[in-house]
Amino acid sequence: MTERIIASLVDTENDGARLIEHLCRRFTYCGQARWQAFIDDGRVLVDGQPGCADQQLAKGQRIEFMPPADLEPEVDTAYSVIHENSRLLVVYKPPLLPIHPGGRFFAHTLWYLLSHDIGKVHIATRLDRETSGLVLVARDPATARHLQEQQSQGAIQKTYLALVHGNFPADRMSTQGWLVPDRQSAVRKKRRFVHCTGKGPATESEAESCGTLLEGRGSWQAADGPRSLVEARLLTGRTHQIRASLFSLGFPIVGDKLYGLDDGFFLRFMDGALTPADRSRLVLPYQALHCASLEFRDTDGSRLAFSVPAPWAGLVHASWL
Repeated sequence: MTERIIASLVDTENDGARLIEHLCRRFTYCGQARWQAFIDDGRVLVDGQPGCADQQLAKGQRIEFMPPADLEPEVDTAYSVIHENSRLLVVYKPPLLPIHPGGRFFAHTLWYLLSHDIGKVHIATRLDRETSGLVLVARDPATARHLQEQQSQGAIQKTYLALVHGNFPADRMSTQGWLVPDRQSAVRKKRRFVHCTGKGPATESEAESCGTLLEGRGSWQAADGPRSLVEARLLTGRTHQIRASLFSLGFPIVGDKLYGLDDGFFLRFMDGALTPADRSRLVLPYQALHCASLEFRDTDGSRLAFSVPAPWAGLVHASWL
């Protein structure tokens, strides 16, 4: 495979900025010293020419970066095919494996691994990088359209399991409301759930309606406090929906750096500065959210259903799973 090229255009915000300033703002996974080394090695081009760290950029210029292979972090690539036929696959994705290329990740993604091992694929359902579980994959465009139609109609049924802090009630709970930016957090992408019906919060132009069915499967006392196993079914499909909803209800997911006990975990993680105490409080190196079951219709109309245990199932009483 040819060398990967990450291309971007200079936007209005970076018009007039120095090249190295733009790179540090746009691609936060490397610091200034690393970007300087990449520029010196000729790995950064501006409109097709080798870039200079102090050169002033103009809106619309094309920046190309050829990352070295060792920039990509190691991940658990041990995906497994749960079911396959001539049209589609049902795949188990381990935690910490991204689904699609982005940022530092390219070869260490589920899409790349499947493309390399099986051939061209179309991934129909998605999970966050740290979320484990079942993913639906089409082998051809026609099947991909069939699955996408089911997805848009809410006909693909997914059940998630989450390990949370706190004593979650055993009753089934339907949470209807809105996801809005969490203005109290230092992390810009963090959201919070607000109970509300009808129109969205008047002060939040970015509000998205959401609904989740939650049900407690059991609670127990761990060394660091009470924990519970929660089953979640999505009524809508919003970014961070389950994580933000459980956090806002007072039941943060174990191992979640952004929606967990302290979103300072996320900031320190991004800086590579998680302490041993942080890792101990997180319990797991990934968020304990898992797509445990998947049900959908194949192109021939047959109903298919699959399930897979969570990688953290050993932390939970077996009778609750």
